[in-house]
Formats: sequence, structure tokens, C-alpha cells
Amino acid sequence: MPSPKRRVQRIGHRGAPREFPENTLPAFARAIELGADAVELDVHKTADGIPVVHHDPDVSAPRSRTKKSLSSMAWEDVARVELAPGIFVPSLEQVLALAANKATVYVELKGRHVEESAIAVIRKSPALCAVHSFDHTAVVRAAEIAPELRRGLLFDAYPADVARSMRNASALDVWPQWELVDPALIERVHGEGGRVIAWTVNTTDSAERLVALGVDGLCGDDVRLFGPIP
Repeated sequence: MPSPKRRVQRIGHRGAPREFPENTLPAFARAIELGADAVELDVHKTADGIPVVHHDPDVSAPRSRTKKSLSSMAWEDVARVELAPGIFVPSLEQVLALAANKATVYVELKGRHVEESAIAVIRKSPALCAVHSFDHTAVVRAAEIAPELRRGLLFDAYPADVARSMRNASALDVWPQWELVDPALIERVHGEGGRVIAWTVNTTDSAERLVALGVDGLCGDDVRLFGPIP
């Protein structure tokens, strides 16, 4: 019998940032509307322990041009930060409610010790989620808190020993910057029973080359650039 076709996920990087402010509810809704199988986002934690979706550790405070760290602000104040007319910084809970039963949500753990509060929100949601991070110790902590949750490792340099890194963190997903992907990396990750998810893929040519190499997911700013994927 012929082997089943490999499924390559189309992942909206911070939603659809070419049309709406990244990491916002309209951006995620648009990515899903455009056919994304999943969305990827960043989380930090407020002073009162609420995981919020934002890339940078700080934002412009309400009615002010000065930056203020998310970790020093209460959620009540963060929720009033207007990134564009009528578009605000969302909580992780709000994003998961939007994506539930529509798309997988890949949560990048960015804020200091955000994993416990993020996982608490994930566990209460029906949305299908996984976590990943450049901070591999955060992934290890996530494994201790929620061993049932799928985990991934981000790389912006070629991993010296990707199999060892995966085992040390009990991670199955490997997220390399797309130019790092080569057949050897894919073979090692697949040999560990894992997946390779390339970021940030923003041209059709790159997407086609990566699919031909055998990646399992493409994360980019416009999922329409990926074209038809098996």
C-alpha cells in the first residue's frame, strides 16, 4: 500500500501581521480565515499573573508615549493598551477562546517564569495547544508542570546536537530559523520521533524548498504564500 501523505501545517506567525497588528485578536482571526492550520504567539506575564500576548517585554502605557514593562503592569492596565484604533493587547485566554476548535495554538514562552501561568490557562481551554521557547530551561519547567503538553525548542543557530537537546527538554518539536533547515537536521529530528517547524517563511520559493526537504510545518507572516500543501 502507498504510504499516507505527509501533512505540513500552515502556521500564522503572530497571526496575520501584514494586515493587522501582530499578536492581536484581529490578526489571529484573519490568519484562521486565510486557512491557517495553526497560529503562533508570544506570551509574557503581568504583575498580577495574567499571561498576555505580546512580543516585546514592554508596551506604551495608556495615554503615554513611554514604555512600561508588562511584568510591572496589572492586566487591567495592559488591556487598555491600544495598539491601533480599536485593537488592544489580548490575554492568552482571549486568544485561546478565539482559536478553539479552529486552529492549533503554538505558545512561545517569552516572559520570565511565564510557563506556570500560561499552562494554567491552556489547561482550562478546549483549544489544542503546544509550547515552545528559545529558553530551553523554560521548556524543561513546562515538562515538569504539564508532561502531557507538547513542547518545542526554538533555534536561531544550527543546533550542535539536536537529538540531545530534544531529549534533555523532553521536546518533540524543533523550530529552526528557516535558513538553517537541511536534510541532516530533518533526519535527526525525525529519528527522535519529532517534527521540524521552520520560521519565519515569507516566500513561496522558500516554502516549496522546505516542503521538498521534508519539514512538518511552515510558520510565516502570510499563509497564502505557502500555496497548496499536502
